[in-house]
Amino acid sequence: MTADPTPPTEDDRQRLLLVTGLSGAGKSTALDVLEDLGWETIDNFPVRLLERLVGEEGDGPAQSRAPLAIGFDSRTRGFVPGEIIELVKTLTARGDIALTFLFLDCQSAELERRYNETRRRHPMALGRMVGEGIAAERELLEPLRRWAEIVIDTTELTVNDLQTRIREIFADEKPAQPSLTVSSFGFARGMPPLADFVFDMRFLDNPHWVEGLRELTGLDAPVGEHIAADPAFSRAFALMSELLLDLLPRYDEQGKAYIHIAFGCTGGRHRSVYTAHRMADVLRGAGFSPTVRHRNLGSRAADAIEGDM
Repeated sequence: MTADPTPPTEDDRQRLLLVTGLSGAGKSTALDVLEDLGWETIDNFPVRLLERLVGEEGDGPAQSRAPLAIGFDSRTRGFVPGEIIELVKTLTARGDIALTFLFLDCQSAELERRYNETRRRHPMALGRMVGEGIAAERELLEPLRRWAEIVIDTTELTVNDLQTRIREIFADEKPAQPSLTVSSFGFARGMPPLADFVFDMRFLDNPHWVEGLRELTGLDAPVGEHIAADPAFSRAFALMSELLLDLLPRYDEQGKAYIHIAFGCTGGRHRSVYTAHRMADVLRGAGFSPTVRHRNLGSRAADAIEGDM
């Protein structure tokens, strides 16, 4: 009598990721990143054929196969959410498959803006308004959204933000050092969606209201001199530097691959820019290699945005 085969460990199982979500929410971007990470990807795959694609349990060593990501949405042939959930249950019960379900969501107003901007036709809005098609698709997909282990809302995410999020979740190998981003932004123009640290620099004197500095930015020497001369700056900057230099190695120990440090002021052109630039220099001096981004540096100086701060 032959012995029963040893049950596969988690590392031995075929990694299978199902990717779906609202049309326009970023499925294609997610699949492109997964392909860059070494996944085999198939988009618009008829889900009813999934069992045939992965084969029967025991059809060869799963660890020899690349991880597989399958994209599908409401346009996919044979798309019936209830049947998809039953299929997922069946595959999840198999000992040779490690299945994960990713759902990409987005607020309806933002989806409508994206469709109007690109002039693409929503797949469920044939003969009716875009908003009606989005609402119909959202209702159709709601059971899958509830079932998904991972839900990413892309409403406030740029393409680069979504790419970063997918890498953070699904990259197999952690970089030798966390990917570190230091950014500046304006609170009046919205919070950054994926920041791990957010420092509010609005307690500093605002160069916008100083004659000769308004049209300059935090990268210009006169603005930097004005900010550095504020009595509150030196102590606050020292405390922020101490905090970051203490915590960043701990994030590394926990395996966090991407860290985003954001500095905000009202308009995102002066105080936050200068502080982010200075902090990046401190981090470089400590052996880190930060990428610096100034989100609102090119925005127009406006009194209405700056207000009293």
